[in-house]
Amino acid sequence: MTETKISDLLIVGCGVAGLSAAVTALQAGLSVTLLERADAENFGGNSRWTEAYMRMKNDAEIADDFEEHFAENAGWNIDHNVLDALGRSYEDWPANVRAHSLPDPEVISTFAGQVPETLDWLKGLGLSFGPQPIYLLTQNTSRIAAMGGGLGIITRLMEEAQALGAEVLYRTTATDLLRGPDGTVCGVQANGPEGTVRDIPAKAVVLASGGYQGNPEMMTRYIGPKARHIRPVAPGGYYNRGEGIRMALDHGAAPAGEFGSYHAEPVDPRSRQPEAVVFIYPYGILVNRDGRRFADEAPGTVDAHYDNIGRSFADQPDGIAWVIFDAQVEDIPRWKTAIRSDVPPVEAASIEALAAAIGLDPAALAGTVDDFNAACPGDDGGFDPFALDHRRAALTPPKSHWSRPIVKAPFRAYPIISSNCFTFGGLKTDPSARVIDVDGKIVPGLYAAGETQGIYHRVYTGSTSVLRGLVFGRQAGRHAAGLN
Repeated sequence: MTETKISDLLIVGCGVAGLSAAVTALQAGLSVTLLERADAENFGGNSRWTEAYMRMKNDAEIADDFEEHFAENAGWNIDHNVLDALGRSYEDWPANVRAHSLPDPEVISTFAGQVPETLDWLKGLGLSFGPQPIYLLTQNTSRIAAMGGGLGIITRLMEEAQALGAEVLYRTTATDLLRGPDGTVCGVQANGPEGTVRDIPAKAVVLASGGYQGNPEMMTRYIGPKARHIRPVAPGGYYNRGEGIRMALDHGAAPAGEFGSYHAEPVDPRSRQPEAVVFIYPYGILVNRDGRRFADEAPGTVDAHYDNIGRSFADQPDGIAWVIFDAQVEDIPRWKTAIRSDVPPVEAASIEALAAAIGLDPAALAGTVDDFNAACPGDDGGFDPFALDHRRAALTPPKSHWSRPIVKAPFRAYPIISSNCFTFGGLKTDPSARVIDVDGKIVPGLYAAGETQGIYHRVYTGSTSVLRGLVFGRQAGRHAAGLN
């Protein structure tokens, strides 16, 4: 069956990116159709579950390191000829550079520059932003958050979209792009609530359907066999199955971002809570199933390193690690805020008893703890849980900060797995969120925003993913309406 109504803009996905595009376009007078895989009670994918932290000093200024962090993590072993080309005007970039997977400086500059205006727009819709408590005990950048979190954002944007006349098709999944005789994207093929396939035409399409963390086939294809150990951090991630990325790649879109990586968080696998994070490990040690340490637990502030450390859990036997710590943790004010699991730690009166309780070899764990204790610096009173204290345990691997012998009962342990907030791989876009093909040309009529847009490599620039969706969703809506 073929639809006869032709919307000005068809948007795939109802998270912060899709809804920002929708409301922006509707305010400009365009007609909009939204597709959402979930039902009305569960729309929004990851956006529904995030607290929407933002890398900002306040609601009008981004953090000082915003663009710098992206530049430092633009990719691996980048060709110097590519970097040289980036110094020219955008119009003079070779095709291979336009289609390169690294984040364009123009895209990041636009991102940074548009954040304050985007938050002003949201404040005009009644949303507010400001400092909020965070579970990270140490930070190397500044953050604010949306009051009401991601759920508050998408609820308000959906209300506005529907008030302005958007059509919302729930339980509907886009499966392919429709293209006209000249190659312009002119709608999507979709699978509806009854399992029937239909064409939904539109003058342009925004892909804002998330990443592929909910698709085990794509996770294994891009991240490898260890993907079997990795699960989404929150229920919304299971709706992100990668169709938006796949269909665009099938039509010649350029890939961008690091497809073999993802934003990881350390999560207690016993908990049913969304984002049941355990960030207490900088004050203890991490061991694997064999009772051996495998990482520097504290190379710096936890916000700067938990991404890499969290990914390393998936490389361990059975994809699991344990954080081992002792009663000295009670010396750390607010230490329980670093743990969001609703399941208490395993406790025991000795390291050997703790090992037996969590299924590790008692002799192996005791030996690891003894080696760590012997390598810790003496008790000089310099332990400072909220600043880099340089109390280094000199062993392999080292522990760079916050090293104290684990000696005071009760001894405690949490299991931790690598949990996937979102995948890094996505589609290459220009600053207006227009999708670029493998030859460096614009794919006419096609936009991408949010997790579907690829910009992250190496280490996630923390607290920017919600901002990315908001800014580039809005950029897509504005461009479709002829405003940028």
